Amino acid sequence: MSFISALFGSKKKETDRIAILNKEEYKEAIEHKNIQLVDVRTSLEYTSGHIKNALNIDFFNANTFQREFEKLDKDKPVYLYCRSGARSQKAAYKLLDMGFTKIYDLKGGYNNWR
Repeated sequence: MSFISALFGSKKKETDRIAILNKEEYKEAIEHKNIQLVDVRTSLEYTSGHIKNALNIDFFNANTFQREFEKLDKDKPVYLYCRSGARSQKAAYKLLDMGFTKIYDLKGGYNNWR
């Protein structure tokens, strides 16, 4: 066990279920129909521009976040993004705690997408 993982704990098991995809990988993955694509930014950020067919579930609204994600299929992959990648990464760990099995995150977020 390394010094860092001893200090902060190991996320190895969890990160096996969270994949960070670059723009090209993400774009290819979400081209398929019937995917769970979620923008975790605020509604104001979402209305200023978003990826086509993305649901908007605001990370900062804890009640709505939990309730809306409970409606999704935990056994199907979820594709997340936010503005820069920080919020969606936090959201990904929340989803693991909720029982989601595979989560994909857009590297660099929507800023990288445009």
